[in-house]
Amino acid sequence: MIRWLIRLAAVALLGVQIGAHAAPVTLTEGQGYQRLAVPQPVSPQGKIVVTEFFWYNCPHCAAMEPLFEAWARKQPSDVVIERVPVAFAPQFVAQQKLYYALKALGKVQQLQGAIFDAIHQQHITLMTSEQMANWLQSHGVPRKTFLAAFNSFGVQMDAKRATQMVNDYQISGVPTLAVQGTYLLSASMPETPSNPQVLQGVDSMIAKVRASMKH
Repeated sequence: MIRWLIRLAAVALLGVQIGAHAAPVTLTEGQGYQRLAVPQPVSPQGKIVVTEFFWYNCPHCAAMEPLFEAWARKQPSDVVIERVPVAFAPQFVAQQKLYYALKALGKVQQLQGAIFDAIHQQHITLMTSEQMANWLQSHGVPRKTFLAAFNSFGVQMDAKRATQMVNDYQISGVPTLAVQGTYLLSASMPETPSNPQVLQGVDSMIAKVRASMKH
């Protein structure tokens, strides 16, 4: 945990530095962002919702994580952050349920970065509920508590909703950020070659949405 916190601080600082010196992103539709043909509903009403689609086993998501966390902490009160774990194959549904179980237990903020660190830095396999329960027990979450949440009806419904959102948002790769159910941004898109520039693009889309809400 200490090593992750040190890495988090270092990478977050690096991201701020890179973001500060990176050339401003010029966003046009198809060059830097995509617009969904069918905008998706967001809640709560009157807020600007930023949705992060991620996958725990994705190295690009692991690289984005500390930058996104640092960015999210700076957002004003009219911006709401939502995270959606993806499962592009059935064997990854357990990782969707891992996220929602931690959310139900109020442990996401404490353990989200540590999970990425365990998988990508320590090369710990977290693919089954038993593997997850064993690892979480060593991080202060009792096995029975986690497994009860993991197997709960609410978490199963959350995972199904996440998969439906992945389909509705036409997510084909991660990490992808969606703004107000309308705009999609990813480092794989043209003109946004780095994660810091993706976050700059998200800032631009937030400003665009905020301005439209005033009219």
